[in-house]
Amino acid sequence: MALWWSRCCCSCSARATRLGGSWLTLGAGTRAPEAAASISNFPGGSLNLSFPKLNSIFWRIVARFHHTTAQTHSYGKIVSDEKYKDPFKLGRKDLKNLYEDIKKELWVSTTELKEMCEYYFDGKGKAFRPVIVVLMARACNFHHNKSEEVQASQRSIAVIAEMIHTATLVHDDVIDDANSRRGKLTVNQIWGERKAVLAGDFILSAASLALARVGNTTIVSVLTQVIEDLVRGEFLQLGSKENDTERFAHYLEKTFKKTASLIANSCKAVSILGCPDPKVHEIAYQYGKNVGIAFQLIDDVLDFTACSSQLGKPASADLKLGIATGPVLFACQQFPEISAMIMRRFSLPGDIERAHECVFQSDGLQQTTYLAQRYCHKAIQEISKLRPSPERDALIQLAEMVLSRDK
Repeated sequence: MALWWSRCCCSCSARATRLGGSWLTLGAGTRAPEAAASISNFPGGSLNLSFPKLNSIFWRIVARFHHTTAQTHSYGKIVSDEKYKDPFKLGRKDLKNLYEDIKKELWVSTTELKEMCEYYFDGKGKAFRPVIVVLMARACNFHHNKSEEVQASQRSIAVIAEMIHTATLVHDDVIDDANSRRGKLTVNQIWGERKAVLAGDFILSAASLALARVGNTTIVSVLTQVIEDLVRGEFLQLGSKENDTERFAHYLEKTFKKTASLIANSCKAVSILGCPDPKVHEIAYQYGKNVGIAFQLIDDVLDFTACSSQLGKPASADLKLGIATGPVLFACQQFPEISAMIMRRFSLPGDIERAHECVFQSDGLQQTTYLAQRYCHKAIQEISKLRPSPERDALIQLAEMVLSRDK
């Protein structure tokens, strides 16, 4: 059995412990209550998985989000995980002075605007998106011609991705009237909503200028799609659907547009810059898409299970905003009373408390975690089609780490 799977099982078991359940166990016979997972020489061989018996409608909806790529050769050998156990350490070697470079892009003479724009670029985050982007760049470059260098234009995509992401955080905090982010006060709490909106706009405009300097119209088209998706995703979050089928499809589409699109299209952009093969572009896109959706699904689980200090923002924030995420939608299958709460956006006294209670009395947290596993497995299948390299294997490990993160 490949090393990556044993590590993944350990990660998921740790997750089960945090959720307070016993639905996933360790060992060669790792299993869920209603299903077992078996791997044969993966990623070089076949992948046979069976997942818990969820509502079949939900899984049909999930299937719509899995686009089948053209068949490519799948490489089997994995570089020893002892040497590359920290994907972030491997990725950061190409990201030295990342935040200093971003601040150069944000140069402005107005002191207050400068302070607002630089507020979140303090170097305290993991730089999850830039790390994925530079690892993908190296993996695609090596796959194409065994190049071990990252092009300046590819690194620029990592910088731009972090800028777009941070601009959306500033805007999201205004929309949500949030008071804390990454363990400190939000921009809107310190400088007010109007100035926060302008700061987010300025970061986006600076990212657009940096994108234009890349000088590739295809790349401009790919990354401007991200901004369109972000806006459409925000509108999707403001609405809801009446029946379960439409509601779950709505949730997954919103999750893709608000979170996964940036990762997917940034990965696609660096693959285009480094390799002419459209099949590789699709592999990069699908990896980013599936990891991005899994990342948000786990984030939605953590909104219920992690404390505020772990999250860097208030816990159960989505319910308080009237938003029904995966754990709530799955819980609704066992507690139909939640449906009416969803439609009124948990606005009546006691709605939030009751929905929270139903989530923990149901298997909503477990089902959402299983769904994240499914997306991570798909991401690993995709990236394993590339030629073996330390960066490709780091991307495999990073997909596993998404499942085991606790903040």
